[in-house]
Amino acid sequence: MNNAIETRLAELGLALPDSPAPQANYVPFVTVGKLVFVSGQVSMDANGFIKGVLGDTMSVEEGAAAARLCGLSLLAQAKAACGGDLSKLKRVVKLTGFVNSTKEFGDQPKVVNGCSDLLVEVLGDAGRHSRSAVSAGALPFGVAVEIEGIFELH
Repeated sequence: MNNAIETRLAELGLALPDSPAPQANYVPFVTVGKLVFVSGQVSMDANGFIKGVLGDTMSVEEGAAAARLCGLSLLAQAKAACGGDLSKLKRVVKLTGFVNSTKEFGDQPKVVNGCSDLLVEVLGDAGRHSRSAVSAGALPFGVAVEIEGIFELH
């Protein structure tokens, strides 16, 4: 179904990835009332996981690019939660970003901005959200970034 969000994604030259099935005993999203809680989406692209440690093997810019891909995966899961119709999405409420980083690294917010900036690019003011950006000593599969989100439906 084509709508303003799908149109904006196309204008930006972006495509949502397939919503991956969980690899463990959890569900990709839970809807409670008008809120959709999307499980953490890890940094990955068509070639697989984007691995790295910020402050060691990855730059802030590389981390932000990985976080941007997490944002696309979050939107893909939100689309699945909306039955394939992104026009049902009202806004992004909150993100929690986990950054695989050294204990000396302090730019987690700049990394998670990759996701935040994408959501605002795609959704405009509806993409603005509250957020946490925290350091993690390790993330599943050695990925650089994992981000979970809460979305509101119309």
